[in-house]
Amino acid sequence: MTNFKTLDQLSELAGKHVLVRVDLNVPVKDGVVSDTTRIERVAPTLMELSGKGAKVILMAHFGRPAGQPVPGLSLEPISGVVEETIDHRLHFAADCIGDTATKAISEMADGDILLLENVRFHAGEEQNEAGFAAQLAANGDIYVNDAFSAAHRAHASTEGIAHLLPAYAGRTMQAELEALEKGLGKPQHPVVAIVGGAKVSTKLDLLMNLVKQVDALVIGGGMANTFLAAKGTDVGKSLCEHDLAATAKQIMIEAATNNCALVLPVDGVVAREFKAGADNETVSVDAIDPQGMILDVGPQSVAVINDWIGRAKTLVWNGPLGAFEIEPFDTATVDAARFAAHQTSEGLLVSVAGGGDTVAALNHAGVGDEFSYVSTAGGAFLEWMEGKPLPGVNALA
Repeated sequence: MTNFKTLDQLSELAGKHVLVRVDLNVPVKDGVVSDTTRIERVAPTLMELSGKGAKVILMAHFGRPAGQPVPGLSLEPISGVVEETIDHRLHFAADCIGDTATKAISEMADGDILLLENVRFHAGEEQNEAGFAAQLAANGDIYVNDAFSAAHRAHASTEGIAHLLPAYAGRTMQAELEALEKGLGKPQHPVVAIVGGAKVSTKLDLLMNLVKQVDALVIGGGMANTFLAAKGTDVGKSLCEHDLAATAKQIMIEAATNNCALVLPVDGVVAREFKAGADNETVSVDAIDPQGMILDVGPQSVAVINDWIGRAKTLVWNGPLGAFEIEPFDTATVDAARFAAHQTSEGLLVSVAGGGDTVAALNHAGVGDEFSYVSTAGGAFLEWMEGKPLPGVNALA
């Protein structure tokens, strides 16, 4: 992993203009921020810099305004939630470059925190245009990236600016990178990966990378059906990408070649309807009702999965084992998650998880705070698991 500088290497910050890239792309429903997790995660960096007398200038994006101002995607309505969450007065500038930004910055006192308007209101942001990066850099003396969730994008505020100013990782970025290093960078073996979700097609690169790095790969969710079908199992009306049978077989071959145990369900919870409380039965995977759908892995499969977790020193988790959103098809995910949390709390396991559905599933199981690290970075976490370079991280070297 990239060697990067942290806030520990920064001194004499009083009066310095510190540009901090944060992720404020939070979920908003009916005008209300429904989850402040990403804001909470950047608070330590902001308060540390402010406490040392820096003038803290925040850069962030919100939504996809396609390079032009869109009033409905302004960061101004979110600024009040940020102010409340970090418990510090927050100033706002109606643009991220030019005279508007310059004036707001000139009025800052030491320790002040200022939020600039959505960087994606300018086409130069997503194009990583050199001139736009230079205009952003003109706002500060130092650059801090605390937005791992945007680190897979080579944008002006995540990559371009890091080459123009002294660049450092914020505390959240630092914690994420250190956790990921323990997960797949330099992990303690045995390493077990759990990958779930609906479709194999969305995680081909991920699966191909993992079978070369982990000791066991547990496949759950709808994608397990594709592997079962590729082995000749009749999965009834279960979600299944039959056209990817050859791909599934190739992944199995790669796993065998790399001495990676590929763990598939041996039993499943089957129903004829996809709804909460639907009549269901637990059967062996070779006894699926032709009209049935596998909506969760069964207890025998969970026992096998937990046996692997029990042997592991490192666990990397992305995606639920079943349709966890509706009962009773959340059972396998909850049971495995709670066992992993127990192993973690006993000091026997380093557990790293990430991805939107994964975070929701772990929170549903009541163990979101009990894993070693849970990443809120969907795309960046997935690309890290796929072994792809992350421009925003590499630029901090």
